Amino acid sequence: MIYFPNIKINIGLFVTERREDGFHNLETIFYPLGLSDILEVKKMEEEPGGTCYFENTGILVDCPAEKNLVLKAYHLLAKDFHLPAMKVHLRKIVPFGAGLGGGSSDAAFMLKAINEGCNLGLSDHKLMEYASQLGSDCAFFILDRPAFASGKGERLEEISLSLDGYRMVLVKPDCGVSTAEAYRGIIPKQPEFDLRKLGTLPLEEWKQVVKNDFETTVFARYPEIGRLKEYLYGQGAVYAAMTGSGSAVFGIFPSNKEININCPGCFVWREE
Repeated sequence: MIYFPNIKINIGLFVTERREDGFHNLETIFYPLGLSDILEVKKMEEEPGGTCYFENTGILVDCPAEKNLVLKAYHLLAKDFHLPAMKVHLRKIVPFGAGLGGGSSDAAFMLKAINEGCNLGLSDHKLMEYASQLGSDCAFFILDRPAFASGKGERLEEISLSLDGYRMVLVKPDCGVSTAEAYRGIIPKQPEFDLRKLGTLPLEEWKQVVKNDFETTVFARYPEIGRLKEYLYGQGAVYAAMTGSGSAVFGIFPSNKEININCPGCFVWREE
């Protein structure tokens, strides 16, 4: 079985309050895009059950294999179901430390792969419950459609949002931003705009009201990320922003516009 775990971007991100458990509540729009890793999952019937063999190629994940979310997804389901041994090959294409949810997507698609390959019969709702145990944004990738997210990012409300007639460009500089680092200096406040109404707002007006609260603190520490955002505007983006806690930024361009992005040393992806 071969799957293609895709990314998401955050369109708007408001940090609304600090929780008693030390986390923060936020409001954001998760929007899926086509850039993806490649996840191959094979059952190994000849091996004893409950074992998962993991191989990572492409971009090497910056953690021990046993801490990878793909393996954690397998062992999470193995607590409740008798799973066969599996061999998993993750070809990592999506850069990490970018705010694109690549690791969360890999985990969510692993849950989907096990559910389908082992005929577990789990509903999307149940898969989302499992996914939420792996990460705040993991559940989104079970849904994988535009959604308003609140809480820590696990409470999802599907919305109508179409960007037909536009193309995305992603640029990630050669630096990563940890979530903890991005939260340093953040002062939670109530949002001035209800992101659930985003689909009714002309894209040309997003720049005035659709903000990412992390940009203030992250751009102060990494001014090159802020410069990339302004660069995308300079190339004709109708809207540009950092996604999540960074370090990737995205620009939304009219689909009929010729886009020439020249960012040496950066990871660049263009929507076809």
